[in-house]
Amino acid sequence: MELAPPRGTTDLLPPESERMRRLYDLAHGLASLYGYRYVETPAFESTELFVRTSGASSDVVQKEMYTFEDKGGRQLTLRPEGTAPVVRAVLGASAEVSLPFKGYYVEPMWRYGRPQKGRLREFRQFGVELVGSGLPAADAETILLGHEYLQLAGIRDLRLEVNSLGDWVCRPAYREKLLAYLEANREKLRDEHRDRFRENPLRVLDCNDESCKAVARDAPKMVDNLCAPCRDHYDGVLRALDDEGLAFQRVDTLVRGLDYYVRTAFEYVSPALPEGQASVGGGGRYDGLAEVLGLTPTPGVGFALGMERILIALDAGGARDLGARFGVFVVTVGPHAFPAGRELVRAFRRAGVPAQVPFEDRPLNAQFRMADRSGAAYAAVLGERELAEGTVTVRRLDDGVEETVPRDEAVQRLASGDV
Repeated sequence: MELAPPRGTTDLLPPESERMRRLYDLAHGLASLYGYRYVETPAFESTELFVRTSGASSDVVQKEMYTFEDKGGRQLTLRPEGTAPVVRAVLGASAEVSLPFKGYYVEPMWRYGRPQKGRLREFRQFGVELVGSGLPAADAETILLGHEYLQLAGIRDLRLEVNSLGDWVCRPAYREKLLAYLEANREKLRDEHRDRFRENPLRVLDCNDESCKAVARDAPKMVDNLCAPCRDHYDGVLRALDDEGLAFQRVDTLVRGLDYYVRTAFEYVSPALPEGQASVGGGGRYDGLAEVLGLTPTPGVGFALGMERILIALDAGGARDLGARFGVFVVTVGPHAFPAGRELVRAFRRAGVPAQVPFEDRPLNAQFRMADRSGAAYAAVLGERELAEGTVTVRRLDDGVEETVPRDEAVQRLASGDV
């Protein structure tokens, strides 16, 4: 039997699983502070949902989706992204869900492709969707939430990039300008875009190939061709970001490849990552998505952040360790200390401090080895002397520094982090 996980997937075990869990916890806490409510959608959906939203001829549909036929002959696909399922769920439950609806998810996604670091076939995303508001303030709040999350996670020198994609009023004329320019520069494009740029000329603008970048630098800019409502919306978003004190960079070549994305587009970039994989997430406004799904036209905006990519950026940037030790391991010495140690564990847990103790009395050195392997930050040593004095010796496991304090004080200090 093959014991390795399938290619493009990974087992999450400590300490990496604990780092990922901290990202989950941070997502749940911060999204709730912003008033977003947790949602889950099925791991697989009708294939038609993603064919409609990505386009039957797109690379996502043709090359990247995990699609299968179930025993009832239905075509189903493992979820490659979270936006379309959430919009389907929210608008499908319109009688129970009021708009605007602010939802978030922390879920695995699946896409087929050549596995590489930061680009697995099974990956995890934290995403938010604000469905039912077309106001610039909704865009700004969404952008702010993602930015604050990444900063709290520890991403250093985070760069926020923003652009406007226009809408169905002004984009057609811009598209014709861009097509004419690309036709004149066709021979300078890489092979893929040289043959296919007419299908989706915007994709040329965010190509990472140096020859395509050179063409894109002098291409017509969408922001120079916005209609008045789109210009007002974009200016409103930028003013709101300024009001929040959020630094941003306007990037005229930042695009989204799907037609239902309009107006605001944004990305979060970590300079610690190599170019081409520097984005740790992004999003935009998708006012056309509901209509593509055959539902009542409804505006929306959201983002998705790649959890694995965030961990790689943290490692590359030398940020604080999300997998740092936490909690306390109670070490007991002597026959009377073992039952007292279990009571001390209960006191720590009641105070909200993660705590462990051996299941049986063990030699002292064996207990310290267990404490070190457990991932605990501290050992609370309880011996005959401590029992007699009503104290606990608290030892920091990373450097061995220790202090003997009254038992109640040890619980209070570890609960407050004052150690």
